[in-house]
Parts: sequence; C-alpha cells; structure tokens
Amino acid sequence: MDPSLILLFCLLLGGLALTLHIGTAIGVAVLAACWYNDIPFALLVQKCYDTFDSFPLMALPFFVLAGDIMQRGSMARALLDFASTLVRHITGGLSLVSVLTCLFYGALCGSPPATTAAVGGILIPPMEKEGYSKTFATSVNSASGCLGALIPPSTPAIIFGATAGCSISDLFIGGILPGIVTGVAFMVISAWISARHHYGIKAPRATARERLTAAWNAKWALIVPFIVLGGIYTGITTPTEAGVVAAVYALLAETFINKTMTPRKVVEIFTSTIKTTGMIFYVIIMATAMGILLVSQNADAVVADMFASISTNAHVQFFLVATLILILGTFMEPGSIILLMTPILLPVVAACGMDPVHFGVIMVFGTVVGNITPPVGLNLYVGCGLSDIPFAALSRAILPYVWVMLIIYYVLVYMPQFALFLL
Repeated sequence: MDPSLILLFCLLLGGLALTLHIGTAIGVAVLAACWYNDIPFALLVQKCYDTFDSFPLMALPFFVLAGDIMQRGSMARALLDFASTLVRHITGGLSLVSVLTCLFYGALCGSPPATTAAVGGILIPPMEKEGYSKTFATSVNSASGCLGALIPPSTPAIIFGATAGCSISDLFIGGILPGIVTGVAFMVISAWISARHHYGIKAPRATARERLTAAWNAKWALIVPFIVLGGIYTGITTPTEAGVVAAVYALLAETFINKTMTPRKVVEIFTSTIKTTGMIFYVIIMATAMGILLVSQNADAVVADMFASISTNAHVQFFLVATLILILGTFMEPGSIILLMTPILLPVVAACGMDPVHFGVIMVFGTVVGNITPPVGLNLYVGCGLSDIPFAALSRAILPYVWVMLIIYYVLVYMPQFALFLL
C-alpha cells in the first residue's frame, strides 16, 4: 500500500481514538497526506468546490428544514395520534405506535437521530407510565428512528446519489420496500418482547370514527409524502424541487392552518437547520477531499485486488463489501462512509454485475445500521439523552432490533428485486 495511504489511515484512526469530530479527524489526515505527496492544496479545494456545485445535493438542507418545521409544529404529534388509533389495541400497543409513527415521520424527515428525538421525546414518558421498562422504551424508539433514513426522503440516499451520479429518485423509490419491511419486522419484535415481559396496558380498539377523526387531524402531515414522492415519481419535480415544496408547504401549513408558528419559533427553526446543514456539509467537504485523495492513489484498485485475492466469486465479493460497510458503520456516521467508500466500492460491485441503485440502497441500509450499534451509534446517544440511561444498557436492549436489521440487510444484498421491484 502507498505510504501516504498508510499515513492517512493512521492519522484518521488516531483522530477518532482521540474523539475528534469526524470532519476534523478526516481533514487533518487528508492535509497530512497531501503534504506528504506534495499535492497542491488549491487543487483539493477546487475539487471540493466542484462537488458542491451540485443541484441534487441542494435537496438535503430543504428536507432538513421541512423535518424541523414539522417536528416543532403540530404535525409530528398529529401523526402519533393517528398511529395510536391504528395499533393501540395490540399487545405492546405504545411500542407499536412508536414504530408506526417513525415509519410515517420518516416520510417527512430523512434523518435517524431527528426521528428518534422527535418521536422518542413524545412517547418514552407515557410508555414508562404504562409499565414499559425505560430501557425497552428507549430501545424501540432508538431503533425505529432508523426508519427516518430508510423511508424516503433519505439524507444518506441524497448523498449517495450526488456522489455516485445515480438517480436520487430511483434511490428513494428503491428504499420504500426495505423500509416498510423493516418497520413491520420491528413491530413484530416489539409485540413479542412486550408479550414476553407483560409490558403495557391494552387499550380498547379505536372505532372507525376515532380513526377517521385522527386521520383528518393528521391530514396536513399525511399529504407530505404524496407531495414529495408523487412529484418525484411522476417526474413533475426533481428531488431538490420536492424538498423546496415540502419545506414551503410545511411552513405555510404550520403558520396559517395549524397556527403553531411564531416569528421567534421560525427564527429558531432556521437557525437549527443552518447549524445542522453546516455540520453535515463540513463532514461532506472533508470526506469528499479524502475520497478524491483515495481515488488518486488508486485505493479502489487496492481494495478490488484485496477482494479478488480472497475470492473471485461475485457472491463472496458482495458479502465482503456488505460486511465492510457494516463494520465501518460502527465507527463512522453514514454520510462520511458513503462519501469515502462509494468511489472505491462502486467499481468493485459494478464489475460483479450489481446495479448502482441496488448498491445505493445497500449502502444506505448498511450505514444506517450503524446508528444503533456502538461505539458511534447516534440514535443510541440521542436515546440516552432522552431517558438518562447508561449507554451500555441501551446497547444491550437494542440487540434484537440490530439482529432483525442484519437479517433484512443480507437478504437485501442477495435479492436485487427487494430494492428494484418498484422501479
């Protein structure tokens, strides 16, 4: 391996070990490797600028803004009430409400930590009051937060599409079926755990009138997925334009219809969105620079040769790539992995005949699993912050959901139609 790549990875691992911010750790490693190879920094800056000269990538801040508006307005609560009328009568009703609400909210948000914070902040306290253990209540909400990135619109899918030059619309559609199957699987495992430990109080089945009333109250939130996905699927809007429409629609609905917005709250929402987007783009800049450096040093060829030395069988190589994504997901956040590894791994799987959209859905799903696995699992940290429970305890409690996601993940790897069925 090239000495500059060894220096790069040593400094990156050292920075992560010192708990530096992921963007800072990557940036320090890249600058050191560029200095070692005598690569002009101006060239790197120009390449990074070219990356941001991307219309599809502009979808990201608009979907973040739309999700923030709905979280701070009344739409998230309305979705929760509607989900409650659908499943509250089943064993472990509130845990199922959590999964179902995250499934709905994922179609509005696109971020696992944000989905965990929005739904978990509302549901964890009442779950405790109904006799659910705090660790289980937190684990089901933290795991269900992953649906925020699996159900479109998905922030990691936008990043992959912009990086790989792949259709973001196709990636969104490809993520629908795996996201729904994961949500259903989470509901089954939640009901099983609740029945085993006698958690919760069975509420009476909601009447048709109650469900219709809840659906009517949530109508402004339920319209959003149809606006976003309908516009994209029919070709009326691009993903970026759909993000703008979702943000404007949410702001108008919360301001003039639900009347939950005040000038001060609007300022807070835009400030929060700017901070979140700035943090994401900071990581994207550094990860893009690292990806450019890796490709320039033929890291993709090194990885391809390494896999080929193990086996030339396409199915074995798929397994190796998928497992590598999972391992990286335990140490890095999804956006960084996608930006760093897509230029390296996409040629490997493409040479084995894998469809780019299929690989994109795999990449998104595999990196999102990392949100609920230590040591970097962002959803776990959000859950611990909401419930004030030890990180280790939550990591153990969430294991059933991790195993479920791993099973679905490897099925997705070897069944392309799982992702491509709706295309």
